[in-house]
Amino acid sequence: QISLLVGFISVNTSPWTDYSAYSYFQIVTMCDLVMILFFYIIHIFRIYRKLTCVSWPLAEFLHYLIGTILLLIASIVAASRSYNLNGLVAGATFGFLATILCVLSIWSSYKVSCITQSTSK
Repeated sequence: QISLLVGFISVNTSPWTDYSAYSYFQIVTMCDLVMILFFYIIHIFRIYRKLTCVSWPLAEFLHYLIGTILLLIASIVAASRSYNLNGLVAGATFGFLATILCVLSIWSSYKVSCITQSTSK
């Protein structure tokens, strides 16, 4: 989550050369940050116990999967259009780091929700 925030700040404070590429990067990072905050609030206040109609492990898995794919695309676009501007290169680098961390989150959420449930039966 911190790497997303650092990537967003790096891109936001840099002089842009291609507005569409960096606007897309900013939108993707902010949407990921908002959704991560949303799932943290759900877990902190244990809202998942009251809303049993939603499969929360599946919702979290899909959130990380879709967010990771969009973040990877945004990081590739930002890296290809950075034109050696330090802030934009840093933003793309932190975007790639956040992509790797999101893949690890996908694996850990799958491991916790699917593997532990199947072995407990």
